[in-house]
Amino acid sequence: MSIIVITAIIASLFLVIGAAEPLAARLRLPYSVILAVLGMLIGAGAIFFLRTELTDALNPIAEAIVNLPIRSNVFLYVFLPTLLFQATLGMNLRRMLDDWVPILVLAVLAVIVATLSIGIALSWASPLPLAACLLIGAIVSTTDPSAVVSIFRSISAPRRLARIIEGESLLNDAAAIALFGLFMGFVMLGLPDPDLTSALGRFPILIVGGALTGWLAAQLAVLIMGFFADHERAQISVSVALPYLAYLGAEQTVGASGVIAVVAAGLTVNLAGPGRLAPQAWASLREIWDLLAHWAGALIFILAALLIPRLLEEVRGSDFVLVGVVIIAAMAARALILFGLLPLLTLLRVSPAVQPSYRVAILWGGLRGAVTLSLALAVTESFLVPIEIKRVVGILATGFTLFTLMVQGTTLRFVISKLGLDRLLPIDEALSRQVVAVALQTVREDVARTTENYELTREIVRSEAKHFGETMNQAVQAAEDRADILERDRITLGLIALAGHERDTILVRMRERTISARMAEKVLTDADRLIEATHSGGRNGYQRAARRSIAYGLGFRIGVALQRRFRLSQPLAGMTADRFELLLSQRLILRDLGGFIDGRILRIHGRRVADLLGELLIRRAEMVETALEGLRLQYPGYAEELERRFIRRTALRLEEREYMSMRDDGLIGAEVYTSLMQGLVTRRSASENRPELDIEIQRSELVKNFPLFVDIEETALKKLGRSLKTVYVNAGKIIVRKDDAAKSVFFIASGAVELESAGQTWRLGRGEMFGQMAILTHKARRTQVRAIAPSTLLVLDADRFQRLLQRSPTLRQAVLASAKRRGIDPELLLPDSPAET
Repeated sequence: MSIIVITAIIASLFLVIGAAEPLAARLRLPYSVILAVLGMLIGAGAIFFLRTELTDALNPIAEAIVNLPIRSNVFLYVFLPTLLFQATLGMNLRRMLDDWVPILVLAVLAVIVATLSIGIALSWASPLPLAACLLIGAIVSTTDPSAVVSIFRSISAPRRLARIIEGESLLNDAAAIALFGLFMGFVMLGLPDPDLTSALGRFPILIVGGALTGWLAAQLAVLIMGFFADHERAQISVSVALPYLAYLGAEQTVGASGVIAVVAAGLTVNLAGPGRLAPQAWASLREIWDLLAHWAGALIFILAALLIPRLLEEVRGSDFVLVGVVIIAAMAARALILFGLLPLLTLLRVSPAVQPSYRVAILWGGLRGAVTLSLALAVTESFLVPIEIKRVVGILATGFTLFTLMVQGTTLRFVISKLGLDRLLPIDEALSRQVVAVALQTVREDVARTTENYELTREIVRSEAKHFGETMNQAVQAAEDRADILERDRITLGLIALAGHERDTILVRMRERTISARMAEKVLTDADRLIEATHSGGRNGYQRAARRSIAYGLGFRIGVALQRRFRLSQPLAGMTADRFELLLSQRLILRDLGGFIDGRILRIHGRRVADLLGELLIRRAEMVETALEGLRLQYPGYAEELERRFIRRTALRLEEREYMSMRDDGLIGAEVYTSLMQGLVTRRSASENRPELDIEIQRSELVKNFPLFVDIEETALKKLGRSLKTVYVNAGKIIVRKDDAAKSVFFIASGAVELESAGQTWRLGRGEMFGQMAILTHKARRTQVRAIAPSTLLVLDADRFQRLLQRSPTLRQAVLASAKRRGIDPELLLPDSPAET
């Protein structure tokens, strides 16, 4: 076949792809359905013109279409890595990690259940060997969520729900292809009844081997991209090579799953990329991959659809029965997961509650697509698979895919409408009417100013003003007639809007580079959590999410344990530095939100709601400031360096803006502008380097400056610094319980605690201690101590405290003063003779 003809056909397919998207929007059908229909029509038309005697004029084109070199390897080795890699780059992984349990269970377990259900059902209904039936089950078990996710987004379904569906689809592709490889091997070896235990036992090996291969390849790629810091195109080129090399390395060298390798590589780049690449380079890389994936996804679908008429040429009447068996078994397996397992995960509090109507939509939206057709094509091309098995696999996979596309895909929006998922909730309807009324009033003021500035004809102005006034009055009347939004709901809606504006502000600050890309991802994740928590829990949900954003997490506790037990300070230092920068970024963002409350929130929800939101914002800002002050007190020199770095970055952004303004005004030419920007880029690269944090040195300095240790000599102070342990606690955590054994004394390095004993409470802050009374009186603790702010504590065991007490007059005075406040005889506390430290 001439290369010219192939080029012309491929170019024409791009025209079809370009026309499919607006056509899908006009017909309100999923994009994948339109692509499949167009592909089938082209394929069927080519076969028709080759076999008809009406005309021979189109035979060369039809023959070229029919004989296009479309092989399964093209799909699996060229298109599939592109789709998987882009999908992982586009994910918000920090939010995905919140739901990793339901995503993994729904993805892996759902694929296994569907494979077994379809395989066993087919083995009962057909003479095919069990291995071939399980192979068909693996082929059709993977889903394409694009249709249901796009519709969920268009009807403002919960983001968390769409995220779980996307995560499930990404991983179930990998799981299905891994199972396909297993059962394909059994079929080619001619084994009629495979040992399912051994087959599933090899499954984790494929997963782990692929994950390690992808992770190692991505780490190397990110390292190389870091060396090309000033060459954006070189970085993008490395990223394009990565998924293909990871796929081939896992499949051909390691013998593991190439799909898992690509997913692991994409996840690794997603996590490491924003911190290693400049913001503009990272944004460009994402844009390039979005375009590549759009083309790859469309081509894989339309080329696979071209093959459908050929795959169905040998269909028999009995095959329709088997297709029905596959449809029923697949739907039953998916229903079991959605209506059996998903509610169970919700009861166990590892998955969000999903309404039954949403579960029905997910069930009906489980479309199959190009991956299923590609795997079926791989079976039909194999010389080691018996002819009858190839025929049945091709027909059943194609028939089931057609059913999901032509029946489920075309009726999905109708089903969603019947379920009522496309209608606004009463609260949203009431809010929309009020928003329209407020917006039209603002528009009227702006239009009045515009007509004055342009001195338009008075008659036209009066006519349009009258028409606009009538529209506005109707909107205001509708809002007043149905002003049925409770104040509690107004607060919830206001907080959702506030969190949304916070997210927009973060994006603006990220573009201005006053917030680093590394921290922007984290604060964006926190903003998403605020929105979702407010949706589900109102004001309390917002406050819980706000507290969580500044709390010490599991990673921090692991870092402390590594530092304490193995003297590995680097993980803890990195997380502490991240926490510093995160709190600085949050403080910057929160200060930008007050104007939004005084403007938009006030106009829509009224003064009372605006004042309440303002108070919540103030309290949140105080929490951030308290946490930041605690770190600043603990690491004073480091906090100062970070703040200096922030100021330098801001100054560079303002300088860049001035150069751009001068260039746009024609004050400087392109040559001068380029020279100035080159110098700016060099200085910006230097400013992006974050100062190192040495935990050991910082703790020694902290002990040296601690008020209670001021009179201890230098040698003893160094020994004390090595003896003290650092403990980080979140607000609300109980540090000491009543009746606990007295083994340690706690010194507050930052934060604050509340002590409760005999119905009385009092608070202690930085520089104070607690826990010493029980040790000195040799009695069980009668006090409960709870952190009331994120706090850093220095902990000293009882024996070392006793010896330290003999060394330090300042510490003895503090103990005596504390005893007097609590009505304890000081003579009962202090030992009589000094001891060696």
